[in-house]
Amino acid sequence: MGTTIRKLVYDIGGGVPDKRKFKAVQLGGPSGGCVPEQYLDTPIDYEEITKVGAIMGSGGAIVMDNTTCMVDMARYFMDFIQDESCGKCTPCREGTKRILTILENMCKGKGQPGDIEQLEELCEVVKHSSLCGLGQTASNPVLSTLKYFRDEYEAHIFDKTCPAKICPALVKFEVDPTKCKMCGLCFKGCPADAIKWEKKAVAVLDKAKCIKCMSCYDRCKFDAIM
Repeated sequence: MGTTIRKLVYDIGGGVPDKRKFKAVQLGGPSGGCVPEQYLDTPIDYEEITKVGAIMGSGGAIVMDNTTCMVDMARYFMDFIQDESCGKCTPCREGTKRILTILENMCKGKGQPGDIEQLEELCEVVKHSSLCGLGQTASNPVLSTLKYFRDEYEAHIFDKTCPAKICPALVKFEVDPTKCKMCGLCFKGCPADAIKWEKKAVAVLDKAKCIKCMSCYDRCKFDAIM
């Protein structure tokens, strides 16, 4: 108790792998909240963690870097919470289901104006009306990511893009010629033969053949897949 998040992540945990940038840490298990970089020096105890939107919960800590989509992260945890809901009370049973549907639609490129406001309203209803601790903390992943990473939600809805390039429906699957290093790694990793490449030439992605498996994105070390 009292150890800072920074010490936990960097000294005890060894920092973020592959020299990637720290983005957030999700504390407290599935019902916990995501804490951004500006709160790395927060002491880990019940009161201080609650102030920044997380909980001690099960004592879990998941560190995320700049390749993590916070909308997809909220969707992942809400999927678990919705599945765990016993269904006894309506706010948790129906509220978590509706929250999950909205998040899924965002990740599929089907987000609509007003979705953010509806998420906030649903989260507050579930939080204050549920009978047990599961429902009362179910909104934490969504509310914390909305608070600190609202721009990513807006990008999913209004720009139809996923800043982290994690949601396949929102990735263009094009090669940025200004970033391509002509290494051929994307070509070698494509299982659908959808990438054309020759030595000392920029790779070209054939969208007609692309199956959106994200292997090219995973292989490219230069962020050249748009």
